[in-house]
Amino acid sequence: MDERTSIPLDAETKVSERPQDHQTELRLWLRLLTCTTLIESEVRRRLRENFDITLPRFDLMAQLDRAPSGMTLGELSQRMMVSNGNITGLVDRLVKQGLIQRKPLPHDRRVQIVSLTSEGQREFRTMARINADWVGEIFQGLSPKDIEALMPLLAKTKDSARRALRNGDKE
Repeated sequence: MDERTSIPLDAETKVSERPQDHQTELRLWLRLLTCTTLIESEVRRRLRENFDITLPRFDLMAQLDRAPSGMTLGELSQRMMVSNGNITGLVDRLVKQGLIQRKPLPHDRRVQIVSLTSEGQREFRTMARINADWVGEIFQGLSPKDIEALMPLLAKTKDSARRALRNGDKE
């Protein structure tokens, strides 16, 4: 018997030495990615066609709607997991549209606080309600029982991914 087959392999070694052992995990990853891509593409299309807004702008407005006192560009960047440069461009366009405003932080005028304008808040909340209906349409093929079963499995999947990422950072 080959010595390598008798020693249990860790996940990383299995992936590199025995990729065939991970066919199920790879299929799961591709299935999740396909679902995400299909849903995101449809939401992007509907936002563009119905509101002439991009998904990143909608997401930025959603972050600001949750923070009525506003957020710094750095906080937005962190929450949205994109660079400060990307946030600056999005903010510039939304300011020009009158949907958000910038104000300097009173004790540090170099820092800008960004918040929704009253018009931005109205527009976002209208878009958010309609977007929720779209998502409901997209998932209409799932029963409440299906969704209830999926939620803990997806939470477990997310936890597994986070653990793997943390373990990868330690190496």
